[in-house]
Amino acid sequence: MASKTMDLVYWRKMSSTGVVFTGLVIGLASLFQLSAITVLSHVCLGAMCVTFPLRLYYKLLELLRWNPGVHPFQSYLENDSSLTDKDTVMLVEELVLLIAFAVTEIKRLIFIDSIVDSIKFVLFLYLLTYVGILTSGLTLVITAVIAVFSIPLLYKKQQVRIRRMVRAVKGFVKKIRNTCLSLYESVRPSAAPEPAAKPAPATAPAPKQKAKSK
Repeated sequence: MASKTMDLVYWRKMSSTGVVFTGLVIGLASLFQLSAITVLSHVCLGAMCVTFPLRLYYKLLELLRWNPGVHPFQSYLENDSSLTDKDTVMLVEELVLLIAFAVTEIKRLIFIDSIVDSIKFVLFLYLLTYVGILTSGLTLVITAVIAVFSIPLLYKKQQVRIRRMVRAVKGFVKKIRNTCLSLYESVRPSAAPEPAAKPAPATAPAPKQKAKSK
């Protein structure tokens, strides 16, 4: 599953990736005007408008003995898409762990386990309110799909140039940071010198006791 996903993301099979990418974008864009049920029904009807006539055509050729009875979609029918018991257990465990982690993290942030993390969470939620005003969740999903199918390929093609730009940005940020630190050190008032400790008064030596004469 992971290898097939990477093949799609990196456009290793142009035809498959093109069909998946175009279908996802068109299907998601259609949700702006139609409901999900309507879009799904029309997609399935559109696919069957292609597969059904082709199946009837091959069946007619078989009746006329011009075709040895080859099914046009036999490779798709023989493709095993079922999950084994082990794969199912692994997927369920990963899903349960992900849900448990999300619930624990949200509970920790809402009930202020860490003040700093909760403040960051509040700022993030506040920014999401503005994002919700400017755009919708469906737009963000479409943008994410386009980014998934474009950014990895762009990084692979322009890897050297992108790394050079990242290093330049990091160097610029480090330079700005060092400049700010040097300015802060020059402006910061110097610490007042500690008062010198007063020398302790010299104590007179204890008088020696005279030995008693016998």
